[in-house]
Amino acid sequence: MHQEPETRLLKGDCLSVLPTIQSESVDLVYLDPPFFTQKKHRLRTRDRSREFSFDDIWSSNREYTEFLHDRIVEIYRVLSDKGCLFFHCDRNSTHLARFALDEVMGAESFKSEIIWHYRRWSGSTKMLLPAHQTIYFYTKSHDYTFNVLWEDYSPATNVDQILQRRARDAYGKTVYKRNDAGDIVSNGGKKGVPLSDVWDIPYLNPKAKERIGYPTQKPLTLLERIIQLTTKENDWVLDPFCGSGTTLVASKMLNRNAIGIDTSDDALALTSTRIQELRKSESNLFIRGRDTYHNADETALTFLQGIEYVPVQRNQGIDAILKEDLDGTPIPIRIQRKGETIIEAGNKLYHASKEKNVRLMFLVARNNGGYFILGDDLPPEVVIVNSPALEIRNCLDRLSPAPVTRTPK
Repeated sequence: MHQEPETRLLKGDCLSVLPTIQSESVDLVYLDPPFFTQKKHRLRTRDRSREFSFDDIWSSNREYTEFLHDRIVEIYRVLSDKGCLFFHCDRNSTHLARFALDEVMGAESFKSEIIWHYRRWSGSTKMLLPAHQTIYFYTKSHDYTFNVLWEDYSPATNVDQILQRRARDAYGKTVYKRNDAGDIVSNGGKKGVPLSDVWDIPYLNPKAKERIGYPTQKPLTLLERIIQLTTKENDWVLDPFCGSGTTLVASKMLNRNAIGIDTSDDALALTSTRIQELRKSESNLFIRGRDTYHNADETALTFLQGIEYVPVQRNQGIDAILKEDLDGTPIPIRIQRKGETIIEAGNKLYHASKEKNVRLMFLVARNNGGYFILGDDLPPEVVIVNSPALEIRNCLDRLSPAPVTRTPK
């Protein structure tokens, strides 16, 4: 009989709330505390009706580390012997978090440093663009719950070879194992490769239906993976800084019991609403993989050899953007396709570019003929250049002698 998971919401600082929870009663703790950013974080909901905010400002490294240490001590107490802890942080606090975790959990209990990798908007700061956060994985004992999750093989993996069992020959060299009849011995079915410590999970799209306007909201896919990895159905999951409630939503979806703690009435109210609605965005990027979005026309782009450009994905009018700009504005390019008239190619390029504050765009013509139908004249922003093949063809045509017309006698 299916048992409906239980969800508890508790208000207050987790340091004062955790003592009310029974010792060794929780099977997984995921905590996403302030990241030591020295900022006040605020964000409005999509409808602009509410604003969520919290302070992440500290007087010193010592103050922040003591804040973490005191709370991890209580978390350790409520964690069961088979339990696991996942601590979420970023580059501002990884060194301080690891110190506090080793002090309380024990360095020998450290299992993995998970890198959550994602791609977000570009920045103009004089530094490398931050594109990951860190999640430390600790256990309370060596007898902890762990469910192996599988990933697809790398595209570079020769799957045909790994289906064959290996053995050592008389010289210690690895060879394919064969039976008495000389046939290759199968290595059995393959599920893929065990999950690694680098997780490529997309950051929440600003338009994702599960996004609710909380400053540090994490994607449900990330929390689902953690819960699936280290718990069983009906286990208890604790989030002592539950914020927007993503951990509790993921727990309920996976039939786990959950406890969420937060100091904010607004955050707890938001969590309560999300638990009732259980809304999740389906990321096509995550489901299909990044390679499926690489759909630039590689054949067309060969016409741009010798030019520095950035290929444009998922755009029917623009094939590339020049790395060089024109007074800070982009310069898009389109290559005329086979069977496509100059009219069609020009229209696609112009309409895809005109709303991007573009002042110059290039259309690479692969054959002659046709006019640009956007008015009486070619828009001044559009420059048509011939492809090398077309330019050579036209040049040869101009140099070839005119055919001699003979009058019949």
